[in-house]
Amino acid sequence: MLLKNDTDAVLLDRLQQAAFGYFLEYANPDNGLIADTSLPGVPSSIAATGFGLSAYPVGVERGWIDRGDAAAKTLVTLRFFAESRQGRDKNATGYKGLYYHFLDMRTGQRTWRSELSLIDSALLIAGVLTAAAYFNQENEVEAEIRSCAAMLYARANWAWALDGKGAFWLGWKPRSGFLSYRWESYSEAIILYVLALASPSYPIGRESYDAFAEKFDWMTVEEKPLLYAGPLFIHLFSHAFIDFRGIRDAAVAAKDTDYFENTRRAIAVQRDYAISNPGGFAGYGADMWGLTSCDGPLRPRRLKDGRHQRFSGYAARGAPLGPDDGTIAPWAPLACLPFEPKAAISATRHIVSAYPGVIRDGRFLGSFNPSVPGKTAEGWLNSRSVGLDQGLLLMMIENHRTGLLWNLMRESPVIRRGLKRAGFSGGWL
Repeated sequence: MLLKNDTDAVLLDRLQQAAFGYFLEYANPDNGLIADTSLPGVPSSIAATGFGLSAYPVGVERGWIDRGDAAAKTLVTLRFFAESRQGRDKNATGYKGLYYHFLDMRTGQRTWRSELSLIDSALLIAGVLTAAAYFNQENEVEAEIRSCAAMLYARANWAWALDGKGAFWLGWKPRSGFLSYRWESYSEAIILYVLALASPSYPIGRESYDAFAEKFDWMTVEEKPLLYAGPLFIHLFSHAFIDFRGIRDAAVAAKDTDYFENTRRAIAVQRDYAISNPGGFAGYGADMWGLTSCDGPLRPRRLKDGRHQRFSGYAARGAPLGPDDGTIAPWAPLACLPFEPKAAISATRHIVSAYPGVIRDGRFLGSFNPSVPGKTAEGWLNSRSVGLDQGLLLMMIENHRTGLLWNLMRESPVIRRGLKRAGFSGGWL
């Protein structure tokens, strides 16, 4: 239980350790796969599994798990992917060294008719490389971790998924082929392009990264440039692994900014939007924000103030251009801790105090909507915790406190090579 009198350090300890617990509680010990959410019977998310691999080093450093136990869990995961079936058939685990978005928790086979996902494969591989960077001791288990990680990274055929010399396709399905959309314009896919540019086996060219960046959507906010992306998570996912402070590629250098500063501006936009509250939703304010991709109410209904509101369930909610239906991700402000510490802590304290139901088993649920009539102040409340949310939160808290993940990746030859090939320079590079 979170208490009002907890110091900031105690508050962070409680929430970070609870987030870490997700990756122990919702893992299959036989193959290392991490469940997408806390609901019974759901499949594994390969991205959540990548975040789990990144979580184990944090757990070791915090004293929540023994290093040997963490290394053993990591090796089980890497062995599974190394030995998993690769092929064009619908029941494989992956193809071309990339992986299906959702896998059966027990068998590891493709499920939910999911796509072979470029971005989720990248988040998985980023976790694999984080594990390899951390487990650097000269013993049999940690040496095998590094060997498996090198093989998995080298096997990923990123170049296969390019649209000619242009941007990446979003994904691929066995029967219908590549999906219709591409990873172009600003998104969480920076980590994807960095990994692909640095590949020792199937590297993409700089022109593909340029095609990605060519369609960046810039806005001007308070006379400063903002690289626009509405949902907050887009400004955070790649940042969980890469320290963008003081390094620039051509796109942000031309605007005299960097991606770290851009995320700070995106947070300011979120807060200003919540203060102005153009939709008139309950609770919004300087300490009540967090518009991002998350679940929401499924059907149209009346709000507490009598208005009729349309809902669409899962949606990429964002600010300032929407969509917005009053649904907030309560974990999102704290995930912004490295960028705006005071605002993140203040919003977190307000949310858990005014809406205590957003915490269950010590960790954040995925989302809530206090504008919807309900038995408690939370109104509509998501019934599940989400692996991606917990992983991002844990990593960002640690990056703020010690810089652990950032420091590991700053020393990674892969990350450094990929950033340089994308045209980044300056700062720690």
